Amino acid sequence: MFKTLQTYKLLFLRLILIVAGIELSIHFFKIGLLFTGIFGLCIVFLIVREMYFYVRNFVLIYDKTIASILQNDFSSDFSKHRFNKSYNDLFNLYETLKNKQNEQISKDIIYRSILNNIETGVVILQKQESDWSIFLMNDYFSSHFNVPKVSKWKYLKNQLPALCEIIEEDDFHEVKTSIDISINEQHKQTFVLQASRTEIFEQDYFIVLLDSIQNVVEKKEKDAWINLMKVISHELLNSITPIRSICQNLQDLVEQDSLSTEDLEDIKTSVETMLRRSDHLQKFIEGYRKLAMLPSPKKEKIELQHLVENTLQIMNPLLRKQNIEVVNSITHNYLINVDQQQLEQVLINLLANSINALSQNDQKQIFISAEAKENRFFIKIADNGKGIEKEIEDKIFLPFFTTRNEGAGIGLTLSKNIVEAHGGYILNKNEKGQTTFEICLVEDFY
Repeated sequence: MFKTLQTYKLLFLRLILIVAGIELSIHFFKIGLLFTGIFGLCIVFLIVREMYFYVRNFVLIYDKTIASILQNDFSSDFSKHRFNKSYNDLFNLYETLKNKQNEQISKDIIYRSILNNIETGVVILQKQESDWSIFLMNDYFSSHFNVPKVSKWKYLKNQLPALCEIIEEDDFHEVKTSIDISINEQHKQTFVLQASRTEIFEQDYFIVLLDSIQNVVEKKEKDAWINLMKVISHELLNSITPIRSICQNLQDLVEQDSLSTEDLEDIKTSVETMLRRSDHLQKFIEGYRKLAMLPSPKKEKIELQHLVENTLQIMNPLLRKQNIEVVNSITHNYLINVDQQQLEQVLINLLANSINALSQNDQKQIFISAEAKENRFFIKIADNGKGIEKEIEDKIFLPFFTTRNEGAGIGLTLSKNIVEAHGGYILNKNEKGQTTFEICLVEDFY
């Protein structure tokens, strides 16, 4: 405790004075100097008393400081004791821990502020013996679900039984599902529920996140519209800007008094350029109209083998020209309930995509397969081409996005819209050096 040399010196000096005072007092009593001996004992008493209070104050300050640290109470003021170097290490420890606590409090305030400002309901539970308590509930959760910031799980269960029952059914383990919750006794809304459990410093926590599906969809729609407007603006400017420049040049030429042969050649070239750009713009608008005015599918039962064979027959000239081998492993005669013309268009688009991907390959192969499982039907078209770069994987289904100079950028988008209109989905993935497009139809098959 008494770590500094100064403290040891002061205590040692007092002990020497006490011992010396007692010896002198005894000596004075022996030689008959009674009053001098009594006076010496009084001096010894005063020194003992002063030493008692010195040690007492020293211990009290240590006890008070340690108690403050243990209770995380850093409001005490020890400034009047700072002149005493005996407390240097103690006060340095106190200030270090105080600064760390202030830093942690600042972080907690920032984290809570972030959680309170996101549009996702967040509840964090903490295990206490056999029950759970509410460690944190953000403002969005409290206000959106009209739940007060309660401290116990049982109180939350009274407010949101639908949510709590799902969590209890899985015994507070990882959950990812959708849930319908009635808000303010109004119509039910659907939320995405994600819950996970973690242990930190032997403390058990359970984290619950609730996202409104409507908010997620709106955000996706907004992002899609932003990307679409970027593409449309880019395409329109690419055509309108050169046309306007050419028109300005033509205006300057026709305002001349006479036109030379060279001027006439310039006019001819300019008109041809304007026609090319106009044709490109027309194709772009037709592509947009094709996407925007996709008719509802007229479903009928058709044989998958027949559909694939018709598609391959259409694409055969291109496949032969590029020396591409098609491996069709569909052997089962499946009946699927689809719009034949629309799904045929999807297969044509995917095969055209594969043909383009194989343009730089020496050995060119396209693999077609199908599989039925769990009330779902999967059609796969794979190729051993160069594959899709990671940077553009999330953009290939965007309208008018293309990496080809001659491409319109609507093939994959149109395919995606057609499959989704059939109640299914389409995705791409890289498997064993092959780029695979997979069509999933959530339909009855036979």
